[in-house]
Amino acid sequence: MALTAGSLRTAIARILAALETEHEALTSLDGQIGDGDLGITLLKAFRELDRIKGDLPDDLGMALMQGASAVSKVSSSSFGTLLATSLMAAAKLTRGRTEAEWSEVPGFLDKAVEAMMARGKASLGDKTVMDAVSGAAKAAAGKDDPAELLAAAREGVNAALAEFRDKPNRIGRARIFAERTVGMDDPGMVAFKVMVGAL
Repeated sequence: MALTAGSLRTAIARILAALETEHEALTSLDGQIGDGDLGITLLKAFRELDRIKGDLPDDLGMALMQGASAVSKVSSSSFGTLLATSLMAAAKLTRGRTEAEWSEVPGFLDKAVEAMMARGKASLGDKTVMDAVSGAAKAAAGKDDPAELLAAAREGVNAALAEFRDKPNRIGRARIFAERTVGMDDPGMVAFKVMVGAL
């Protein structure tokens, strides 16, 4: 069993189902230190991905690129831009392929982090979604069974949340409230936890 466009379609449906119930909580959390649009941004993005998922091609790279385009079309927020950037990074690694080994997924996540850092002018340690994605990649490295990989990724995300909870945000609008963010989970990191948990 490998990662295919069918896997993407399943992932989209599961993440959307989770966001239908979690988006208000994400928006509320984001409203404390940010623009308060995180939940609705993700909900709009995944509703659009769900709308087009049946038309995604079997070519993984093309499917991911179409997903990135769909996200960009419905979301101009910073998180939407980072999500689209991540999908494009993975698309470049899978262009022309109809499947990928599950053991490649941590590498895709690492490339997504690199792309997001370049786009968002952030660094690991700034207490952003990138820290959670990097944590998932590190924890899942070397896993080739999808269930084991996913369990490890969840542990990595939870570890990142625990590591950064008592640190201040250092980038974006949240840095304005730096001291207030100590003791709080970063909304982007929580959003990634919701997405990984949905899978």
